[in-house]
Amino acid sequence: MLSRVPILGSLVTRYADRRLPGARTSAIARTRFIDDALLASLQANIRQVVILGAGFDCRAYRLPQLKSAMVFEVDHPSTLASKLNGLRQVLPEIPGHVRFVEIDFNHQKLPEVLAAADFQVSRAAIFIWEGVTNYLSPAAVDSVLQYVATCHSGTRLIFTYVHSGLLDGSVEFDGGADILRDVAQIDEPWTFGLSPDKAPQFLRERGLCLDRDLSAREYRRQYFGAAAERMRGYDFYHVAIARVPERGEEG
Repeated sequence: MLSRVPILGSLVTRYADRRLPGARTSAIARTRFIDDALLASLQANIRQVVILGAGFDCRAYRLPQLKSAMVFEVDHPSTLASKLNGLRQVLPEIPGHVRFVEIDFNHQKLPEVLAAADFQVSRAAIFIWEGVTNYLSPAAVDSVLQYVATCHSGTRLIFTYVHSGLLDGSVEFDGGADILRDVAQIDEPWTFGLSPDKAPQFLRERGLCLDRDLSAREYRRQYFGAAAERMRGYDFYHVAIARVPERGEEG
């Protein structure tokens, strides 16, 4: 890849930062935040990991701690086929702790395909839902959240969302108008957003408790430290951690 060549890599980085301000640094910090939350869940003895809209997510292959868990990668059949083809070219064998769960949301339901893959709803799990909700309808988001809420208490959901103020124009963000124009031009418009101040109630109504909710500015600060103060853009992007409460616990 060009980015691996020292001089060209610097040019690629500068171009990316100019084209989509904040996207690169936000993605780096977001990935680290989700990795750390996932590893903390494993330390809490959660042994089922579900990656929704897995795409080319490589956590199951780059995080050795996941070998102790069963990882369910859920996505459209064509996407998983492409991923498997790539994995076979770089791995000596496909790890036995990974299960590829095909789903066509037009004809199948998430609970059914996970059950067929031997996902145990009676055991705690961690769901990772990264970079997906902003492309879905509110009904589709509701469906997933309500299903996660039926899982065993202690189940955790790490998910990303965009600030609804970006979508309805009520809040101005650096680079926000540009990104909305870009995704619309490639026919992948962002269709779902959430207001951070309403997130706790939104999740409570769907049977979940909100534990943490950080904007890009906040999770960049967590991993980049003082350097994050010079980083701008993508502040509309959030990562949240929710969980299924214990029985009788106030949501």
